[in-house]
Amino acid sequence: MLDTQEITAQARRAAEELLAQANLKAGDLFVVGCSSSEIVGGHIGKDSSLEAAEAVLAGIYPVLRQKGIYLAAQCCEHLNRAIILEQAAAEQYGYEPVCVVPRPHAGGSWATTCWKAFAHPVAVEEIRAAAGMDIGGTLIGMHLKHVAVPVRLSLDHIGQAILLCARTRPKYVGGERAQYTEEA
Repeated sequence: MLDTQEITAQARRAAEELLAQANLKAGDLFVVGCSSSEIVGGHIGKDSSLEAAEAVLAGIYPVLRQKGIYLAAQCCEHLNRAIILEQAAAEQYGYEPVCVVPRPHAGGSWATTCWKAFAHPVAVEEIRAAAGMDIGGTLIGMHLKHVAVPVRLSLDHIGQAILLCARTRPKYVGGERAQYTEEA
């Protein structure tokens, strides 16, 4: 049986811990790739669960909204890992919307759940997020800014899915005499 309260608690805790280490500011993008199949102990892309996706959203979304950070939901490979986000975020970053609406087996339960929860959802092909969570091996790296830095949290799973997180930092340039800012 799926323990949605535990999944929500794990997702909330993971988001809070990652935000504590990522130094994001209001208006930043936070990408989440989420295999609901993996959360429930299935194989990615084979056991989609709207209930698991809803539980993850219930944990992550309030944390991000409180800080004014945009959630970007990565679709599955059937939509080429397109991103679902609020229209305001797409406009702020100059991302051009594409014509697609995710469904549980074409985009995934996670993207479908976010599409329904967002006030004005749009799909875009790619973004450059400041931080993100990969729940279940969804490969969010293509949607992170350069340079991604792994972040270890106190938990490494949400449900039965492996959890990997990253923040980003500016590239180091220069040589041995260069000095770098605190934010790196």
